[in-house]
Amino acid sequence: MYVWGRLARMMATASRRGPYMIGSESRLAFRCLPTDIDFNSHLNNARYMMLADLGRIDIFLRVGLIALARKKGWAPMIGGLESVYVREIRLWRRFEVMSSIETWEGTQVIGRHRFVLDNGETAALIMTTGGVYDRPGRRFVDIDEVVAALGRSAQPRPPTEAELTFMTSHHGLRCLAKGGD
Repeated sequence: MYVWGRLARMMATASRRGPYMIGSESRLAFRCLPTDIDFNSHLNNARYMMLADLGRIDIFLRVGLIALARKKGWAPMIGGLESVYVREIRLWRRFEVMSSIETWEGTQVIGRHRFVLDNGETAALIMTTGGVYDRPGRRFVDIDEVVAALGRSAQPRPPTEAELTFMTSHHGLRCLAKGGD
């Protein structure tokens, strides 16, 4: 089952997982397939990103962000990510992608995607930063405004030391990509 099949399966089963509550985790189960591997016979690095996308989309669907974004002309966007691989996911191995919204600050939200093997060991961790772009308003929306529009009353927790390091690194790399030093 390639990307579209996995996306269709996730969307078809989203209601069974119930609404996403900010602070909880999305859990999606997979098996490493022949279409997922590189020449080392393990999950290739691009596939990790695609599966993290499915975790994010699952959260967006279950929290109501997809419907809200369509209504308001908003677009959830990823700004960047950092990944670390600590165990390989070999061909045919079962694993889960556990995704969560960790915290937010201003227009930036921090997400986390943990790839967990069937024995409970973490295989990889991906931290993401993103936001919600208001296309008609040509601006990024403050995340507190997004949370309120979703009818939620959650408050962000202060970023951890690791999250602050990630945010600083992301900011520096973003400046470099835009031509800064």
